[in-house]
Amino acid sequence: MSHRKQRETPSYVTGEKGKNRVRVFTDPRTGRVYLEYRDGQGRKARTACGHRDFASAKAQADQMAAQLRRPDRTQVGALTLAELFDNYLREVTPTKGISKQAHDRRTAALVLDILGPARRAGELTHRDAARFVTERRRRGDCRSGARRGKPLRARALQYDVAWLKAVVAWGVGVGVLDRNPLVGYTPPAETSPRRPIVTASEYEALLTESDVIHPLFRLALIVAHETGHRIGAVRLLRWADIDLEPQLVRWRGENDKIGYEHETWLTPAAVEALQTARRSQAVISEWVLPALSDPAKPISRHLLRDWWQRGQAAAKLPAEPGRGWHSLRRQFATEMKYAPLKDLCALGGWKSPQTVLTCYQRADAASMQQALVARRRLEA
Repeated sequence: MSHRKQRETPSYVTGEKGKNRVRVFTDPRTGRVYLEYRDGQGRKARTACGHRDFASAKAQADQMAAQLRRPDRTQVGALTLAELFDNYLREVTPTKGISKQAHDRRTAALVLDILGPARRAGELTHRDAARFVTERRRRGDCRSGARRGKPLRARALQYDVAWLKAVVAWGVGVGVLDRNPLVGYTPPAETSPRRPIVTASEYEALLTESDVIHPLFRLALIVAHETGHRIGAVRLLRWADIDLEPQLVRWRGENDKIGYEHETWLTPAAVEALQTARRSQAVISEWVLPALSDPAKPISRHLLRDWWQRGQAAAKLPAEPGRGWHSLRRQFATEMKYAPLKDLCALGGWKSPQTVLTCYQRADAASMQQALVARRRLEA
């Protein structure tokens, strides 16, 4: 009988067994890093590190083991918000991207200003979280370069609250808090979320103008349109992920928003665009979409955003707030409504069919009319 060889993943253990042992391990399916330990009641518990940096996770494990080793646990939970945020910004924030680092620092300053730096993190309540949301909405957009006081949509408020909950959960994981008082709190949801979609004619107009902007914009446009994947995953594709013979592309879990590693087929249009790009690439690079200034790096997401905006203007598309690269993903889901939902999820990289139905597919007159024509009589 043959046995499948299990994929080896890195592991690290620190502390003394039965007292303060902490184990670091990587989930082989998603690549996410976790800390495993015994809680105050001796039960096995685990917490996500919030990143995939194994070296940083080892440092977190050492710190947690040191906290668990302390015989006096009476001070756990007495940490102030200022102290908790200071630890998080020094240990976790540097492992994130530039824009997320800026969000961490901006949100930390807002929470401290609204709730107070001396507020004990372990004594936060749902009322505190609601007060933060109310004041945050009243102040509006606080980003540098943005219109000060611009009204915020619910998604921005949810993002800030999610950060606060993640920091408190991290405090529990490293042993400086004994509980997460914000568990169960849900900020107000968006009543009418903006989910614009690109039509077939609008896509063709963008494609017509794409070469004028840059050949890589055209390539990104075609790959995103034909695969239905997030532009974040498209921009991080390597040539090693592309197999043009069986016409397959591998989407790495490390580059996916939900850590979903999978393979999908490429359409003839995508294959032709990739072959053309491969032949015309002046400098050999591992990236399908290399950075213009340094081919050793992938293209900047900011440049792709700028190209999209220039493409919309060149194609004379009517201004519509929220329409960007993700509208191609919604177009893919809507145009593929005839496909079995399980197959559509596999093709587009969705784990949950409910997400497709709720956030991506849009009802359209043609589909509804076809459904009525195809209606069958129910016989007794």
